[in-house]
Amino acid sequence: MKSPNSSSLKKLFNKIFSKAVLRGIVAIVFSIAFWETASRFAFPLFAFVPPPSIVLSVVGESFGSLVFWENWTSSFGRVIFGFVIAQIIGIPLGLLMANNRNIHGMTFPIFEILRPIPPLAWVPASIIFWPTTELSIAFVIFLGAFFTIVINVLGGAKSIDARYIRAARSLGSNRSDMFFRIILPAVLPSIFTGMAVGMGITWEVVVAAEMIAGKSGLGYYTWESYVGGNFPRIIVGMISIGLAGYISSSMIRLIGKRSTPWLRLF
Repeated sequence: MKSPNSSSLKKLFNKIFSKAVLRGIVAIVFSIAFWETASRFAFPLFAFVPPPSIVLSVVGESFGSLVFWENWTSSFGRVIFGFVIAQIIGIPLGLLMANNRNIHGMTFPIFEILRPIPPLAWVPASIIFWPTTELSIAFVIFLGAFFTIVINVLGGAKSIDARYIRAARSLGSNRSDMFFRIILPAVLPSIFTGMAVGMGITWEVVVAAEMIAGKSGLGYYTWESYVGGNFPRIIVGMISIGLAGYISSSMIRLIGKRSTPWLRLF
């Protein structure tokens, strides 16, 4: 008879060495090998890109630097702050717009006028409007996630089959029951999709905002490396930004899978 510990260890082993993980490892190894070869033999677009063997030496130097990790924490703090505020405001607003015609009619035209404006276009205005640089950057990050989450909530609400609402009303369900039993579960996948997409946008925005107005963070670290002509450090900064975005989005996707088990296919 197998013990519970052995079965749990086997499940953990299968997860760690699953086909999906192995495919990802193979893809990363192949990409690094191609990058090394292309840089060494001066392929087009790779002639001036430092190879991974040189970048690795800078990685060790950066990881041992306290300033590098301070830049990590600065960017993470800014992203989390702006992202959380965007969700706190954007999700309820999207649900209100989806469930109330009057609110939708008053807010949607303004929302659609402001939505196409790129978040980076707000950087000069935010520097003028907000008293500190940190608030300016947080505001730009907020905009990057806010419009995405609202539009996803609206899209999720519109996709609800009207027959469910009619059936609930005919059975005597009140507004609260319909919201928590029909609308919210139906919109939840769209909320997490909007959060994952919005998180990616926030990292794009924070990097550009730090390059323009910041004095710390991964964006500032990358820009400072470019100004100093340290190309391996630029690559380290770019990879760090990519990893930070991947980790953040993966955490949201994991929470989304746990919160919507009925959508779990694999």
